[in-house]
Amino acid sequence: MVSKNPTYNLKVVLQETGIKADTLRAWERRYGLPEPDRTGGGHRLYSEYDIEAIKWLLARQAEGLSISRAVTLWRSLEGEGKNPLDELAYSGAAPVAVGGENLAELRKSWLQACQAFDEKTAERVLSQSFALHPAETVVVEVLQKGLSEIGQGWYRGAVTVQQEHFASALALRRLDAMIAAAPPPTRKGRILVACPPGEDHTFAPLLITLFLRHRGWDVVYLGANVPLAQMADTIQQVRPRLIVMTAMQLRSAAALGEMARFLEAEKTPLAYGGLIFNRTPDLRERIPGVFLGESLIGAVDKVEEIMQRGSAEVAGKTVTRDIRAAYDHYQQRKASIEAGVWQRLEQMGFDAQHMATANVHLSHDIQAALALGDMDYLGPEIDWINAYLAHQNIPPQALQVYLAAYRDAVEAELNGAGKPILKWLKDLTAALAKDT
Repeated sequence: MVSKNPTYNLKVVLQETGIKADTLRAWERRYGLPEPDRTGGGHRLYSEYDIEAIKWLLARQAEGLSISRAVTLWRSLEGEGKNPLDELAYSGAAPVAVGGENLAELRKSWLQACQAFDEKTAERVLSQSFALHPAETVVVEVLQKGLSEIGQGWYRGAVTVQQEHFASALALRRLDAMIAAAPPPTRKGRILVACPPGEDHTFAPLLITLFLRHRGWDVVYLGANVPLAQMADTIQQVRPRLIVMTAMQLRSAAALGEMARFLEAEKTPLAYGGLIFNRTPDLRERIPGVFLGESLIGAVDKVEEIMQRGSAEVAGKTVTRDIRAAYDHYQQRKASIEAGVWQRLEQMGFDAQHMATANVHLSHDIQAALALGDMDYLGPEIDWINAYLAHQNIPPQALQVYLAAYRDAVEAELNGAGKPILKWLKDLTAALAKDT
């Protein structure tokens, strides 16, 4: 273990490292690295660790990094709780071959490492990315866009679930470390950031938390799948001036709508965003709160604007009586409907095992669309299911057969009480039959 005991004078350091005295003093003055102790007479005393740090910085310069970027890389590794001397050898070898320094090349290198389950290389790519570019730029251009590409790869069948989980775990771990290393808050007013019930995608709210903390805000992050139960007690204890929530799927948007109505009754302002509201803009009319916009940085700017200036109250559309009744009936009879679907498919000799993923999505999304007040919100979800099945080399006729069985089961089980669901299913099956 390299000693941090201050022992060596300036002359020894210059001999050991080959650095010039004025260069070393400039590094200490501008960047605070190394950080020597002082004798009673004011003379510098360096530790073995300081000497190794100087060699490390010189090696990074030899690799082409400016001293400011090298120091940023050092601090980034320290912020993650790592010893930079353990992470990158200072032999003059490049930390990792990334094929270039621009963000697209760095993102490509990170994705390749993740898909190869090469944690060490993936971490080094990120460390070099943070040394070359501002932190906010890296987390958006490398991590966020990288995870989006991984997700699209899974959707197309080109990336496995294991690869997607590996990349997500590395990205989330990096964000957790950056949030833990963020400076203490300097601005008044507390912000609570969370995911609504049923939402497990935490990357976007973590990014919002990170950026707001770096801008000096006091942020309490609650994480994924935050239940409505005991939310009043949490608000009472945290006393936030604003609650921020994100939803990626239709079902979590429905849960967010329920949470929003609760917060409205509690007189607690809500701001929200997420992929589902970008994909289906009409959903924004259903949420009593402030939509944060379609970009991440824009969302953070909007949160700051709300904290500084406040925001006007935004009321959400109410759900009609027939939709509410259909929701109640569907919720009560959903299990029977699904049993009826499988029975009909078996009678036709249809192998429905490959429809399991589609079935899970459809049943949850019908319930969510009804809770939000309009079956037409399901349009993009059906497009997603259709494309997903196509990527799995499942013929479109399979979806038609399945939906027809679902339509017949709804008609039999709800006995006219599910008119909005039945109408939507009849229109959909007719449109799909027309297209093939």
